[in-house]
Formats: sequence, structure tokens, C-alpha cells
Amino acid sequence: MKTAVKLIGGIVILLVIAGAALATFVHLGHPPTYETLALELAIESTPERVARGKVLASAICLGCHMDPVTQKVTGKHMSDTPPEFGAIYSKNITRHPEKGIGSWTDGELAYLLRTGVGRDGVYVPPYMVKLPHMSDEDLASILAFLRSDDPLVAPEAVDPPGVTRPSFLTKLLTRLVFAPIPYPDAPVVDPPPDDEVALGRYLVVNLDCFSCHSEDFKTTNVEHPEETPGYLGGGNPLLGLSGETVFSANLTPHETTGIGSWSRDEFVRAVREGFRPDNTPILYPMAPMPELSEAEVGAMYTYLRSVPVIARAVPKRERPTRAEQDEGERHYYYYGCYSCHGDDGLGIADLRRAASKFPSDAELRRWVEDPSTIRPGTKMPTWRGVIREEHYAPLIAHVRRLGEQAALAKPE
Repeated sequence: MKTAVKLIGGIVILLVIAGAALATFVHLGHPPTYETLALELAIESTPERVARGKVLASAICLGCHMDPVTQKVTGKHMSDTPPEFGAIYSKNITRHPEKGIGSWTDGELAYLLRTGVGRDGVYVPPYMVKLPHMSDEDLASILAFLRSDDPLVAPEAVDPPGVTRPSFLTKLLTRLVFAPIPYPDAPVVDPPPDDEVALGRYLVVNLDCFSCHSEDFKTTNVEHPEETPGYLGGGNPLLGLSGETVFSANLTPHETTGIGSWSRDEFVRAVREGFRPDNTPILYPMAPMPELSEAEVGAMYTYLRSVPVIARAVPKRERPTRAEQDEGERHYYYYGCYSCHGDDGLGIADLRRAASKFPSDAELRRWVEDPSTIRPGTKMPTWRGVIREEHYAPLIAHVRRLGEQAALAKPE
């Protein structure tokens, strides 16, 4: 008996030592580094490539790198990253040679975007989107946009507003689960233009829809997307700006828990304009994608109708409420304005400039009703026909109050 107890005790001690050694290795060995491949790549910039690159960057990159204060891709706190990954700040990807990516070569950028490994050999953990399946032409277009004179990527000598502090889980995942993706050993071509299913899959994969709309970020299979557990069945716990848990939607063609009952036109409107068939808004962290064409979103719909059905009912999002809310604040939460502007007006879309941009209530209402007529390509939804007439005045009054409070709380 004593011998057995000693044996068990010895095994426990060994396991504790091994666990401590692994923890030390993971902690001190982060971030892991790898050999890089020196790519001789020189991208020719054309107006067509820059335009296409901006569309792709708007759908893939800007949501994480766009700072609402600088109005450029200077990096920001990724507040909607699940807390188990740690405190994450995206990088400055403007053309600044020191603070941004102005000194990176086309080959270095292409290698990073394909594999997740930077020019210093450091592997970027799973919160950066990797693009191993993107066509060579589309990747060239993104690079052409990043090199362009577009104001979004103009050189800005600023650091992100904080320092990334990955959690132990993130460090462990980058050691044991996630690894660099091999750089393609053959050309990656565009999908056939007359094959809607192929085009739809290409977009769903390369716009990273499957990562958010599958089971869990921790089990995403970037190299083989369809092998991701719960592929496109939703339920992935995301975060809203107020810290509330938001479960991603089921995009499989299940009739009641997915989009099986949606028409093609309804799906196109949801993705491009941000409204469900019942006219309720789709809230952040999902953002409208008006930059995508109706044909592209229609192809995504066709592909999603072809994926395996998953019967997963996703919990509905509960909108924050407070007992002391006035009428304008109630409408602010009812219509989901808080999901982008935050509780205090300093969300991913900053309200501090509302007064100077729209001096009169009529001008501010015009912006809310149809913002694309003022700023083409904006991700702000068109609210005409959604917000009730009697709600405009109190809602606009509350937006103005938030803008004034935000301006006082945080200097521009």
C-alpha cells in the first residue's frame, strides 16, 4: 500500500514539474519565431487594383485597424476580442516608414498576409486574419491599396493606443494549436466568374466570415476552413462594445435557426445594408459591407445554401437598459446605436464631431436617414423607413448630448 502511495505521489510530482516546465516554456518562448521566405515580389499599382484593394481592405482590415480618432489605419484597442485572448491592440498599417509598414517590401507583406509570419520571423497569433486562399490578383490589389495615396493609409507617426498583452491561453495556442500556414507553392487564381458557388465560397473564406460564424475562434482551421468545428453554424461568443456577449449567427440553410427561410434579396440587404428581413438592425461586431456588390453578396448566399445544415439556435442579443433612461436614450439602445457608438459616444464611430459636422438637427437627421448621400461607401446604415418619425427628435437630442459629453471626457 505504501509503495502504491509513493508511486502515485511520484507521478503527481512529475506531472506538476512537467506542467510547470511547459508553462515556463510557453511564457518565456512567446512569441514563437520562424524562418521566413525572402519573396522577390514587386506589385504594379493600377487604379483598378487600388479600387479593388480598398474594397477588400474595407471588408477585412479596416474593422480591426481603423482608429476612429485618427480616421486612419493606425491601430486601436480590439475591445471585441474575447477576453481569454488577453488585451489586444492592432498595428499601425499606414505608409509611415517607422511606425507603420512604409518600409516593408511587397514580398514581406505578402508573406505576412499569407502565413502570419512577419519579416522579423515573429508569428502573429490567431487574432490576425490570414489569407492563404486569396488569389494572387486580389492579394496584389490589397498591397496596391496599402501603397496608395488614399487618406486612410497616409503616413501617420503614431503608435497604437496600448500594448498588446497576450494571455497564457493565446501563448499556448500559438505553441500547440496554431502555426504558420505554408506559403502557396503554386499560383492562386480567382474563382471562375460564372460559378456562383465557387465565388461565394471564395468570399466567405477570404472575408473571414467562417471564422466568426463557426463554433469558436480557438478551433478555427484557417488552412482547411470546412474542417472548422461547427462550420458556419454560428454560436461563437463575441463581445460587443459594452462588454456584453454576442453570439454569432447561424449562416447555414436551416429553416428556423439559420438563413434557410431568407430570400436572396433579404440576405443581400442584410449584408450590404445591415438589416434583417424583419427590419431589425444587425448590430456590431457585424458591420454592413456596402463595398461588396450585389452580385458578390448574392454569390455568398448561393454558396451558403449549399453548406451542410446545422440546427443551432443562437441566443438572442439582450440590449442594455437602465431604469433612468430618458426617451432619447431608450431609442438609442432600441435601434442599436450603442453597438457602434458605445454607451458614451466613443465607440468605433466617434460622436465628438457630430456638432461641428451637423450644426442643425435637420442636417444630423439627413445624415442618419441616408448617410451614403453624404459620404459614399460609409458603413453607417440607411435608417430611412426604419426609425419611426416621432423617435427622431429625442434620438437626435440624445446623440448631441453624448457628443458633447464625449468631447469633454476625451480630448481630440
